[in-house]
Amino acid sequence: MKKIIILLIVLSLSWLVYQQNSSDNKPSAPKSRPIANVVVAKAAIEPVRDEVEALGTSKANESITVTPKVTEVATQINFSDGDLVEKGRLLVQLQDREQVARVKVAKVRVMDHMRELERIRSLVTSQTIAELERDRLQTLIDTAKAELEQSQAALSDRKIIAPFNGRLGLRQISVGSLLTPGTVITTLDDISVIKLDFSVPERFLQSLAIGKSVEASAVAFPDEMFIGKVTSIDSRINPTTRAVIVRAEMANPNNRLLPGMLMKVTLIKESREALILPESAIIPIQDRHYVYLVNDEQVIERREVELGLRKRGWVEVLDGVELDEQVVIRGILKVRPGDKVKVQFSERFSFLKEAKVGPTV
Repeated sequence: MKKIIILLIVLSLSWLVYQQNSSDNKPSAPKSRPIANVVVAKAAIEPVRDEVEALGTSKANESITVTPKVTEVATQINFSDGDLVEKGRLLVQLQDREQVARVKVAKVRVMDHMRELERIRSLVTSQTIAELERDRLQTLIDTAKAELEQSQAALSDRKIIAPFNGRLGLRQISVGSLLTPGTVITTLDDISVIKLDFSVPERFLQSLAIGKSVEASAVAFPDEMFIGKVTSIDSRINPTTRAVIVRAEMANPNNRLLPGMLMKVTLIKESREALILPESAIIPIQDRHYVYLVNDEQVIERREVELGLRKRGWVEVLDGVELDEQVVIRGILKVRPGDKVKVQFSERFSFLKEAKVGPTV
């Protein structure tokens, strides 16, 4: 009886082992690929600009250092530090009593010779006096007039006058100072218009032209953009830096910009409308570029694209993508062509608020 029971137990265990092995050898059902979530953006037409960034130095439209032409004592100073002056305003009066006296003497001499010439004019006509005497008097008159002009010029040199409208700098002299040629009295700058000089690498020479737009900003006014235009291009390339100096002019309302300021300059080489995509959508493979599109059936398609201008965060697409097509910008590594996906749109940021296009000088 025990043998029968043992036999039944062995048979039962064998049957259980057989059933377990059979269940392990059955092929498992294929697992379906989960639907991935991706973030997409639509291809859009936006204004793009091909730009060159540089650093420039501001200069006054007109600028001089005010100095005397003669050696003389200053008797009167008619300005204060930082005054706005008009053309022709007397700035400094130098000692001129001697020159005033010489002008008077020269005028008297001219009038005397002219009166004498009038007296003998009728006598010359009647041949009572020879014409030689008349010619002598005419020579004296001409000489006296030349001396008068010389005295008037010397008198004028004692008046230092503003040659143009502008703002004066700091006064460097006092009344009673003995001034000599080269003595700095002050500076005068016309800053109603600011000239901005900046260097551009020679590789951009073909795209430079008079009239190109320029945007500039200064550290002193970080939230303000100053607009100008290119007015001239230097005729020589610097052999050391391989760059050319470009000059732009811009209005200076309220005389806020001062000569010598360092300014960040953006030269706009070209501005146009273009199809753009976020740079994160581009998949580089060797020398080619691709994007993943999401079609109307929410399925991934891979497409080769041709790129144009690039900037930090954005890229211009010349071919391969149409307007308003949905391009994957996040989740690219989770999908491959043919996969069905769930789409989420990204927030739209202003294109013009992003970084500038083009190389930085």
